[in-house]
Amino acid sequence: MTLLCNKCNKKHTVFHRRYSGEYLCRSCFMYSIEKKTLQTISKYSMLKFNQKIAVGVSGGKDSLALLHILKKISKRNNNDIIAITIDEGIEGYRNESLSIVKSFCKEKEISLRIFSYNELFGSNMDEAIMKRPSKKLSSCSICGTFRRRALDLASVSVNADILATAHNLDDYLQTFMINLFSGDISRIGWMYPRPIEYSNGLKKIKPFVEIYESEIVFYAFHSGIEFQTDECPYMDESIRSEFRLFFNDLEKIHPGIKYNCFNSINKLSKIVKSIEKNEEIKNTCLNCGETSSNNICSVCTTIQMLNLSKKNFSN
Repeated sequence: MTLLCNKCNKKHTVFHRRYSGEYLCRSCFMYSIEKKTLQTISKYSMLKFNQKIAVGVSGGKDSLALLHILKKISKRNNNDIIAITIDEGIEGYRNESLSIVKSFCKEKEISLRIFSYNELFGSNMDEAIMKRPSKKLSSCSICGTFRRRALDLASVSVNADILATAHNLDDYLQTFMINLFSGDISRIGWMYPRPIEYSNGLKKIKPFVEIYESEIVFYAFHSGIEFQTDECPYMDESIRSEFRLFFNDLEKIHPGIKYNCFNSINKLSKIVKSIEKNEEIKNTCLNCGETSSNNICSVCTTIQMLNLSKKNFSN
């Protein structure tokens, strides 16, 4: 027997939200994701009227779904939306996603700017992997460091007020565990979802931070969004994949435990932030002048470890 949607009581169910017990039809499910995104934006004061928003778009389901939703709400808030994509230079992987992003932005009439690791840091990811001193410097560490800086530079170059990334609730939990297990406690203080204003005036937001990854996949599929499904060839070097499996297994046994963890992490983040007094990050790297919590930023440190020539990784 097919169940009817708990919300409208009219259409057949397509999605069972186990942690809430809801059975939702397609329309009610889609509306719930868009409503939750707007609630998160409002709850953490992420956006204001008349702001220019740079959306980091990789070609995956999360970033394209976020771009899709922000485009829908941009008119009512009079926000200017621009997509920025980072080409890491991974052979046989990035080309497909670039094509997907270009097609999506053309269809939605969204401006797109593409930046590459090679032009910014003097090396693409494939070359960086070959040049790293040892596997102790993981591919995800190199890529994450470069990607964050690339997105910052791209946002500033297009005169954006806000950088929006599609990190979801699962990403948030995994990042916490990585910080915890690596002993990087101060970073936990930066995790609270309210935007942090950096020394260059840019604010970063994560509108999907309260939404499960599995629900974003379902939203993207039912929105008819074409997205890249291939996984990064270097992903196995990261412990993030193991934390993803860990939390997914827990959620199967204890529906809603991810939300419980999310709320606990937010409380811890506030405590660490108050102790560290890192509400705003105003320090700058002595080498490149970019925002940094240390005297030398992680990008410059990585550049030196890879023995790369300095290019355009600072403003």
